[in-house]
Amino acid sequence: MRQLSQFCLVMLTLLSVAGCTSLRYYSQAIGGQLRLMVSGAPISDLLADPELAPALREQLHTAIAAREFAGDWLALPVDGSFARYIELDRPYVVVNLTAVPEFSLTPHQWCYPVIGCQSYRGYFDTADARREQAHFEARNYDTLLGGVTAYSTLGWFDDPLHSGFTNLPSARMVALLFHELSHRVVYVAGDTVFNESFATAVELEGLRLWLAQHGEQAEFEQALRRLRHRDQTLALVNNASDQLSELYRQAGQRPVAELRAAKQQILQRLQEDYQALSVDWPEAGPLGREPADLNNAHLALLRQYHQFVPAFRQLLQDHNYDFPAFYRSVKELARLPPDRRQRRLARLAQRFDEHL
Repeated sequence: MRQLSQFCLVMLTLLSVAGCTSLRYYSQAIGGQLRLMVSGAPISDLLADPELAPALREQLHTAIAAREFAGDWLALPVDGSFARYIELDRPYVVVNLTAVPEFSLTPHQWCYPVIGCQSYRGYFDTADARREQAHFEARNYDTLLGGVTAYSTLGWFDDPLHSGFTNLPSARMVALLFHELSHRVVYVAGDTVFNESFATAVELEGLRLWLAQHGEQAEFEQALRRLRHRDQTLALVNNASDQLSELYRQAGQRPVAELRAAKQQILQRLQEDYQALSVDWPEAGPLGREPADLNNAHLALLRQYHQFVPAFRQLLQDHNYDFPAFYRSVKELARLPPDRRQRRLARLAQRFDEHL
């Protein structure tokens, strides 16, 4: 009852400030979130069912243990999160839209009450997402629409466990639980890079400790391999982004057709370099197996999620893996002006060494 009352208060606030163009978006968001809140059943009830599928039973037991570990070892604010289970009718819970101008690498920002501005917009209704995507493409924006396995309500509500989690391999499910719970610790409005880099660092270090406790260190090597592949991909993306930034500075000085041709050449080289890099990887990398039609939105999305992961991992090392002390330092960083925050994170990242 408390959760529903709080939900109604937040949603009424959103609707009261929404203009006509936003009303449809908030309506589908409200409906989607409400369905998640009232669907499913407590995990304890499901585990009491003798006919529960064995594979799901095992994943639910793992999720319960991961919740306890997150609270006891990682000092994450678990509260009532992930205590209910929902079977989704698709492999993702929402789809996210990213939109970037044709000759820019700065994504469009959508702004909301309470949480500030974000460089993506999530939709429960895929048809609505495609309509918004078409709106941007008609204005020559580069766009990307992708399914999202999970998201956090930042502690406003108790987020449920769902089949998007349990369909993952066990270690990946546990890592995702840690990631989403991390967003309840600190959230900087308008700084996606900070928020996602922090959560990814907690996810990775939490998974390392979890696997060590369960005698499964080999699984962590796989996680590190995925991280290395992500970093290698990011290096290629940053190189292409530097070239594109130089090109885009010439917008208004060169014919549009020339700019488009030069842009396509840079993106084509990125695609070829990535395919050569990832040809022997056992899993698909950050840009997929065989990426096609790469655009500004792909680059912007990858860059904003992982830039400062080494910085946060270094900060945790500096605190000797004392998670509460680490969180206090992260909150101090969050209070800094953006330019000072980024300089501090850049210095931390320079000190990080995976093998120390």
